[in-house]
Parts: sequence; C-alpha cells; structure tokens
Amino acid sequence: MVWDAIILGAGAAGMMAAVEAGRRGRRVLVIDHARAAGEKIRISGGGRCNFTNLSTAPERFLSQNPRFALSALRRFTPADFIARIDAAGIAWHEKTLGQLFCDGPATQVVAMLLRDMERAGVTLWLGCAVGAVWQDPAGFVVETARGPLVARSVVVATGGKSIPKMGATGYGYQLAERFGLPLVETRPALVPLTFAEQELAWMQPLAGVSVPGRVRAGKQGFDEAMLFTHRGLSGPAILQVSSYWREGQAIAVDLLPGRDAALALRAAKAGQGRSQLRTVLGQWLPEKLARHVEAAAGVALPMAELSGAVLDRVAAGINDWHLTPVGSEGYRTAEVTLGGVDTAALDGRTMAARAVPGLYFVGEVVDVTGWLGGYNFQWAWSSGWAAGQAV
Repeated sequence: MVWDAIILGAGAAGMMAAVEAGRRGRRVLVIDHARAAGEKIRISGGGRCNFTNLSTAPERFLSQNPRFALSALRRFTPADFIARIDAAGIAWHEKTLGQLFCDGPATQVVAMLLRDMERAGVTLWLGCAVGAVWQDPAGFVVETARGPLVARSVVVATGGKSIPKMGATGYGYQLAERFGLPLVETRPALVPLTFAEQELAWMQPLAGVSVPGRVRAGKQGFDEAMLFTHRGLSGPAILQVSSYWREGQAIAVDLLPGRDAALALRAAKAGQGRSQLRTVLGQWLPEKLARHVEAAAGVALPMAELSGAVLDRVAAGINDWHLTPVGSEGYRTAEVTLGGVDTAALDGRTMAARAVPGLYFVGEVVDVTGWLGGYNFQWAWSSGWAAGQAV
C-alpha cells in the first residue's frame, strides 16, 4: 500500500495538516511515538490552551525571514480557527493582549482535531517510533516500528526540542539535514532566565513576588508581569524577552513603566518626608521588592533627609534596572524552540522543501517562532493547513 501522505507528528501542526489532506480525499497516515496525540496542546495555557491570538503581525514572529510566515497566516487566519472552535461548541474567552483561551479544558481542542481526522478518514498510529526516511522510485520510504511504509509525500511535524520530558527530540532537524536542507541554529525560547549565585542570594527571598513591568533585551521590550523565582526570573515579560536575549547581554527592567520614578520620589519627599523609602515604594511595588530596592540603595534615612542625587540613583534603579542573566532554564522548561529548518529552503505557500518535491515541514520544526500568547499555535494551524492543501 502506498500512502498519499505520511505525517510525522501528532501535534497541532501535524493534525491540522492531516485533517486538510484527508478532507481533500488523500490517504493519510499520522505517526507519533507518543502514547497520546496533542500533548503540548493539552498542557498549554495552564490546561486551557491559548489556541490563537487576534493579531498575527509579522513583527511578532522571529525568523531569519519573518515575512515567510505571512502567506500561510493570511490564508488561514485566527478567525478561521475560531470558526472551527465555535463549530465544535468549544466556549472561549479573550484574556489579555488578544490571547484566546478555552473556558474549559484544553483537551477539547485535541478532541476536536481527533474527531476531524477521523471524519476525514485519517489513520493515526500512536506509540510508534519512526526511523530513517529516504526516497526511492516509488516515493518516500519511512521506517517505523511496525515496518517500512511507502508514501508519495511526507510532512515533518515533529516539533522542536522544547520540553523533552514530553518526548521532544531533534528528529525533525536531523531529517532535514539528511535531505540537505539548511538549519538555523536552535536555542530555547519563551524560557525563564537564570542568574549567578550573587544575584540569587537576594532574588530567592523574593521568590513568588510578581510585579507588572517593562523588560527589554536590546531594542525589544515587553510590558507584562515579571516573576521572581528560586532560580532567577520568569513571568510573561521575561519569557517574551528570552527569545531576544543572548548570553552576556544585560536585560533592562522598568518596575514602574509609564511613571517617572524621579519625579514621583521628589513628590513623596515633599509630601511624605517622615516616611521611609520602603514605605513610599510600597505604594507602587510589592512590599518585599520595596524593601529590597531600599536595601540595595543603602538608604536608611527618612525621605526628607535624602538628597536629590540619592533619589535620582534610586529612581534609575527603578526605571532602568540592569541585570545580567547567566543563562536560561533550557529546553526543559522552554515553551518553544527558536531556529530550525531554514525558511529559505521552503516554499511559503505550501511548506514544501524546494529541492525535495514531496517533503514538507510545518510548525515548530521550521525557523518561525512566535511571541508568547497563542502565536505559535496559530503558526501551527496555518502552516499545517498550508501543507494540507498541497500534499
């Protein structure tokens, strides 16, 4: 038997490609070594699945060619996926910044995709390891734990290296290299940042403290919450900026975005002269953090006795606080993988490898990485959809 398409990976992009190809009458087989389909969908968004974002502007995707994603994103949009969610009777809500979540468990999205695959006549093999893939005159030969298979086309939807405890591997990258496709260096993205012992000495007592702020790495900044942990910093703002941060680079934190701390401290000195600095800062910051800022500044006098130079120094530490991470928590906790199969080797409309007819790459394995907030799922739906129209 010759399959029209064998799809490697039963994640978001792979299942989407399978549904579309199956609906077009193709004989489709999806293979995954995991015991359950859509495991990353299941755990995403705290179990509620942040399944898309209302905005898919190209600047919210990282790639050597950020515009590569536009073709697929414009042809299968957030509105298109929302229509499928609505048709499946899945209730949802917008949280913040265009992020859409299920009201109920994320397993509803997995169930929807599995149901669509079944209705489209797609065959699914779970718990089946995949080995080598090569071409012969009949098409592609795919070695599996159930024996060799032959297909006219192969869609690689194996994901990246993030969250290896869920079975993530670099298989998709290895397969791309076997067929001569170039890779963009991979690294963990949307990941907490870690710090050296001297920073951890004061950070660890703040573990669990969350504060709204603006965090920058280079020219890219994000206005979202930052969370102190026992290993360093996390929270949406840190996860976002981690995709842009590089080793040896400092990040800049503004603990009072939109507020001039120097002016605010001078006003407090005039109106709350007897108060300690930590008391004033406690009006704007969590108490533990306010006490840390006071201690770090070496201030022990009441506000009325603090000079303008001291207030400016404290303000600079609030509005432009520079910290240098030593690394990240790595693929163990990274939500996605930055880099991957070079988009220069792929057709943006079909996701096909230009030099290998019949071979497609979709989702996280490709050098397209979205911001936190549903962008990576939308890329999975859109790229999977695009390949499903072509196989």
